[in-house]
Amino acid sequence: MRRGKGGMGIALLVSAVLLGASACGGNASASDDSDNGAAKGSSSPRATVSAHPSPTHPSGPPMLLESIAPLDKATVGVAMPVSVVFSNPVAASARANIEKHIKISASVPTTGAWHWMGNQRVDWRPQNYWQSGTKVRVDADLQYVPNGNGRYGTHAYTHSFTVGDDVRADASVNGHTMKVTRNGALVRTLSINAGSTEYPTWNGTMAVIDKQEKVHMTSCSVGISCTKGSANYYDLTLPWDVHLTQSGTYVHFSTGDTNPGSGSARGSHGCIHLSFSDAKWFYGQVKQGDPVTVTGSPRAKASADNGYASFNLSWSQWLSGSASGEQTTSTL
Repeated sequence: MRRGKGGMGIALLVSAVLLGASACGGNASASDDSDNGAAKGSSSPRATVSAHPSPTHPSGPPMLLESIAPLDKATVGVAMPVSVVFSNPVAASARANIEKHIKISASVPTTGAWHWMGNQRVDWRPQNYWQSGTKVRVDADLQYVPNGNGRYGTHAYTHSFTVGDDVRADASVNGHTMKVTRNGALVRTLSINAGSTEYPTWNGTMAVIDKQEKVHMTSCSVGISCTKGSANYYDLTLPWDVHLTQSGTYVHFSTGDTNPGSGSARGSHGCIHLSFSDAKWFYGQVKQGDPVTVTGSPRAKASADNGYASFNLSWSQWLSGSASGEQTTSTL
């Protein structure tokens, strides 16, 4: 089953509004005239002494952040990017400067780069997966930084997270299996069903967006069928849901496919189906940012901005979307 396209989940995103709309960065004033202390009645002209003048700041509405991921203090998987979404479009001419003002530091030196997904979202991912145990800090000094469209940042903030155990899931569509590893060791091989020929699962690597114990899923919300009684109609609340794409891909249990595997030959509407016990187990193993890689599907790879699928782009493709190019993290 699939749920309709929507946001990435409140659990995953934290609002980072730089300042309320009632307080924009305005022009700080000029110096005051001060008496130089000449005696009363003196013929000496009054002198103007400039106190330390306040700096002049750019005027304009604030540059706001819609969201930033991962959450501050979170523990995430090895494929998790830093993802920043702006409330308003950022001009191409301003992007290199914005990248420069969002510094990524790590306890293990890591090569990575920013990549713009359109004009309102920019993600930083390492060239290869993060090393497990790495501590990461994001220092965003956006105060007075322009977005190129008349808006200016009004705040500087710090955000940090930790890369946890290296948990990966590799799903074979044709083999009807998903192998789960932790720190390089095989933990369990699960029986699965992936998408049908009509509704195939995305290929490629998708980092876990979030997970929920129950999700309401309807065929109408994803444009499959709104006609009750049709073969592809569904309106269900299903358990143990691990969210992979914004377009509605999950790893979960389905009441319409209770015993997935090579013997059942039943395809999904694009999700990966597990048995109830396997779905509950898998739900307990994974966290945001853990990579789930699908092979053998006739469908293309999910686009990089369809959730956190940044590793579906080669490194050269990733760099082509960066305004400032490859960089190595500062050391914590």
